Amino acid sequence: MSTATPTQPQASFAESNPYASLPVAETRGFSIASLVLGLVSIVASSTFVVPIVGLVLGLMALKREPNFRTMAIWGIVLNAVMLLGAALVTIGALVFGLVMLPFAFL
Repeated sequence: MSTATPTQPQASFAESNPYASLPVAETRGFSIASLVLGLVSIVASSTFVVPIVGLVLGLMALKREPNFRTMAIWGIVLNAVMLLGAALVTIGALVFGLVMLPFAFL
């Protein structure tokens, strides 16, 4: 019995992967989404959904995207201010409505 030797040398495992040299795109989706929702919440601050979603996305972006921290912080600040403003307006409207309730039946 004879063993056949390959005529072509095998590729070594040390050769680089041709796809490894491609630049890795940095993700900044959460930061941008938080900032955009912060800007949208200025217009849509009467709803509580938009500022809450933007606030959650901003907090997630702080942990996952440290390179885009500024956008995430701006998104958090805008969403928190608009959420606080919407809560204050809602509480004020409820208090005003309760104060004016006895005069509704006159």
